Amino acid sequence: MPSSATPSAMSANQPAAITYTITELAREFDITPRAIRFYEDQGLLLPDRVGAGGRQRLYSGRERTRLKLTLRGKRLGLTLNEIREILDLYESPRDTVPQLERFLASLAQHRQALERQMEDLQAQLAEIDQHERQCRALLAAAEPQRERTAGA
Repeated sequence: MPSSATPSAMSANQPAAITYTITELAREFDITPRAIRFYEDQGLLLPDRVGAGGRQRLYSGRERTRLKLTLRGKRLGLTLNEIREILDLYESPRDTVPQLERFLASLAQHRQALERQMEDLQAQLAEIDQHERQCRALLAAAEPQRERTAGA
């Protein structure tokens, strides 16, 4: 459940800004707080620091969205640098065309890499199939001799 801003941080006309703790985000996205801190260290997230010595992290809706997009990018096979670049383009005040073009280019690049990997895997599976057929044929040929030896 998200936390909300303290009353002193709100004006009478403005609703409370929803914030999230590291534990809340970790639970929501089923990742560890350590992973979130790693993304923070990589410059993908920038939580507010509160409390004594700024030890507690509070994540805004913006940071939650950045984490969600980071995890989506990782599932798609993007590198952290690619994700950061796309997130930074997204945050620029300009239009989203450069972000979309960059994202499409990254997706195309990853599609090609995955297709090459799939071809390699299919070739390896075909080779395994061939070896399995050869082994089964050798076993089938050896079976009558084995039965004769066992019966003697």
